[in-house]
Amino acid sequence: MPVPNTLNLPSTLSLTRSGDVTVVTLNRPDKRNALNDETVLGLEHFFTHLPDDVRAVVLAAEGDHFCAGLDLAELTERNTLEGLQHSRMWHRVFEAIEFGPVPVVAALKGAVIGGGLELAAAAHVRVAERSTFYAFPEGMRGIFVGGGGSVRVPRLMGAARMADMMLTGRRYDAAEGLTAGLSQYIVEDGAGTAKALELAQQIATNSPASNYAITQALPRIAEANPREGYFMEAMMAAIAQGSDDAKDRMRAFLDGKAQKVTDR
Repeated sequence: MPVPNTLNLPSTLSLTRSGDVTVVTLNRPDKRNALNDETVLGLEHFFTHLPDDVRAVVLAAEGDHFCAGLDLAELTERNTLEGLQHSRMWHRVFEAIEFGPVPVVAALKGAVIGGGLELAAAAHVRVAERSTFYAFPEGMRGIFVGGGGSVRVPRLMGAARMADMMLTGRRYDAAEGLTAGLSQYIVEDGAGTAKALELAQQIATNSPASNYAITQALPRIAEANPREGYFMEAMMAAIAQGSDDAKDRMRAFLDGKAQKVTDR
């Protein structure tokens, strides 16, 4: 159901609610959902003011395209220092998504280009419709990624693949993107948001402590040296299993009342 705009979000974003899941939708289809400052800052406000009863978020888009990247019309208005500050603003906003309070599932379709791919990479799970295509045309534009793409995207597909995209303008389709690691799921056109919502609703049934450990600790452990990584893992395992919710779930499993892996 539609959500009243109590957060005073810009018209370029819209909200709907389905149980414990909120869907935030990029709503600039006439611009292929290109990201202007108003939209980016609106995303920051949304992710930093989530209601306590939201357990997962779906990031979706109106129209035929997820996001064609930065609104290039804004580039000509910045000097070097302003460009640096603008990039750092994007870093702050996308970090609020990646390291926000709940898991985020992105529903991709059509163009996922430049800043659009940087935005998608900040989500934790990505579902791509078959219409999806990925590109980093920054090399042809005489610019460089500025929304955290040089950090997040190589983790997904490797630095060499990303360099190839930037140097040659290579475009990946949905199937190639799945193989490269840019998405975890691929679905038929028109089914992306429904699949993302299905996954988010499943994620919302997990223990909040486990979801928090997965989204907050796992990427940091992956970046750490092994000695630090093992210690962080032990700490998070102890914290997660010490919660009352975890104890209830384990008792239900031992009593044969919990869903088994083979049930799905």
